[in-house]
Amino acid sequence: MPDLLASTGIDLPHEKLVIVKGPRSGLTISIAVHSTRLGQALGGCRLWTYDNWLEAVHDSLRLAEGMTLKNAAAGLNRGGGKSVVYLPHGVQLDAERRRDVMLDLGDAIAGLDGAYMTAEDVGTSADDMAVVAERTNDVCGLPSDKGGVGEPSDATAQGVYASILSTVEAVFGERSVAGRRITLLGLGHVGSLLATRLASDGALLTVTDVNPAKRELAARLGARWSEPDEAALVPGDVFVPAGVGGILTADVIDALQVKAVVGPANNQLAERAGAARLRARGILWAPDFVVNAGGVIFLDTLSRPGASAEATRERVEQIGDTVTRIFADAAERDVTTLAAAEALAMARLDAVPVLA
Repeated sequence: MPDLLASTGIDLPHEKLVIVKGPRSGLTISIAVHSTRLGQALGGCRLWTYDNWLEAVHDSLRLAEGMTLKNAAAGLNRGGGKSVVYLPHGVQLDAERRRDVMLDLGDAIAGLDGAYMTAEDVGTSADDMAVVAERTNDVCGLPSDKGGVGEPSDATAQGVYASILSTVEAVFGERSVAGRRITLLGLGHVGSLLATRLASDGALLTVTDVNPAKRELAARLGARWSEPDEAALVPGDVFVPAGVGGILTADVIDALQVKAVVGPANNQLAERAGAARLRARGILWAPDFVVNAGGVIFLDTLSRPGASAEATRERVEQIGDTVTRIFADAAERDVTTLAAAEALAMARLDAVPVLA
């Protein structure tokens, strides 16, 4: 296991890493708990296709670390964790096997004695979480008809939209997307919600997705369609990554023809150095783990007694204020926005004493 951890390239230590082969599904499940310093780790379950199981484990470690920063920067009393189900190429899950893997996940989480709570993420849904709940109480985001608060996509999109407005204001001096040329890469749940709102508010949209069926949505919105591998070449004002992570490689950053990047995709930087590369090019980047925190704010806040939907919406909206603060801190300290956002998160973590 030490050799595996060393090969990930992740600097911060993780408290727990559990890798199991589900006895029902036969699929490999990785659960990474990065930190419980602020409280129980919270992070969704990703069901995704990888080239091999080690790649899936690496993703769980990387995403768990991101969740620590996300939850801390969002002001939540939650640590960071993530679960990943490795789906080999060519494997399709029927209803029975999908249920089996969610039961396997629930058993694995139950074995962590409350260190980690899961929720839906890429490839999973509120209905999947209802199956997980048959094996553990450490799950949230269940359907409303099963006692849960539902899927967090709307809240995630709300927080991203507030971040886009703050970013546009920082770059162009006005808090409006009307007439702004915006390219959106990825039309999943959150991406589709964002595209719809951006179009409604007058943005000049270019959109794309790996699924060509999404052209129908583009047509309904009056948006221009781009092929996925050409999205970074589209001239405009703002680039919105809303798909899988790692999109901002050195080559992509050098090819961007925009003034700002802000979107919901996790782990957008292929390398940490990408933050400095964006800054050197004069492209303002809103750190992803701040921008996309609306979902965890929604899940955490509404899962607590006495929470109201209105107060939750207001808290999600405040993500835009946090983005504005990070931009100001980065400018004042002459550092990247990544460094400023990490400093915000680490200040909360450092304020909590380490238990012996």
